[in-house]
Amino acid sequence: MRIVRPVTVWFYGMLALVLGGLAALVGLRAGVGAWPGGVVALGVLAVGARKPLRRWRLARRAFPEAWRRWLEAHVPFYRALDVAGRRRFERDVQFFLAEQRFEGVGVEVTDELRLAVAAGAALLLHGRPDWEWPARRTILFYADRFDADYFEDEAGEFDGMAHAQGPIILSAKAVEEGWAVPNDGSNVVLHELAHVFDFGDLDADGMPTLLDPASAEAWRRLIRQEMVKVRQGRSLLRRYAATNAAEFFAVAVENFFERPELLAHRHPELFAALRAFFNLDPRYPGALDFASGGSGNAFDTKPP
Repeated sequence: MRIVRPVTVWFYGMLALVLGGLAALVGLRAGVGAWPGGVVALGVLAVGARKPLRRWRLARRAFPEAWRRWLEAHVPFYRALDVAGRRRFERDVQFFLAEQRFEGVGVEVTDELRLAVAAGAALLLHGRPDWEWPARRTILFYADRFDADYFEDEAGEFDGMAHAQGPIILSAKAVEEGWAVPNDGSNVVLHELAHVFDFGDLDADGMPTLLDPASAEAWRRLIRQEMVKVRQGRSLLRRYAATNAAEFFAVAVENFFERPELLAHRHPELFAALRAFFNLDPRYPGALDFASGGSGNAFDTKPP
């Protein structure tokens, strides 16, 4: 995530120019001069500057040492980054924590729980610094599993749930377990955050919203092939990945970040597609090659 995005500068600059120009024209016709245009333009620019200024202040804050120790203990990708990479990862964590809401239902929302979600977001965005996390939303924690009616139940079927327009619900127990063993291919934070990339037209269909439309058919074909392997027991991915295309994508993301060597060995085409989408190779965190646009392969992303 950037402190200032060029598209934001362009948008608010153009908006200030247009609205300021209109206000100046109205002022001139009313005989009071063009000064209302300047006031309106400055007001628009002030609104546009609020988020960058807030991020700039956050980026200047010292990253808590306790948070750094948690990342080193639970996120191997972070541990392998160089100094500059770690600082950018930490900055993305700070941005996410400041810009999302965290609430608990019968569970205390600790720094560790908040950090566990922010680390997942920073991981998914690390290879694409121009991407932004979707609009501010609530991360809601339950103590344990819950059922389809959102009641906590040890026999419930859900450890997590993501909504296109609502909260991301997570079992605090599952969040802690997901980061406790960072190489088992099971991480509820990565799973549910992957769904957020998948919400287009208010529905999750296994087609990430940032995927270039020209790559869509190749991605659908790859998913069909890989889901057959899951159903036949010939896949590294757990059987839940065969539920539908959306769950396949989420489970694949878990394995891409937690078991990249195994995924690359057993499912090279799937690994290559995810590597192109996220623009990084989790096996080599220090060797990042940020793409400014399409890379010319079969799984390009569209501009942010």
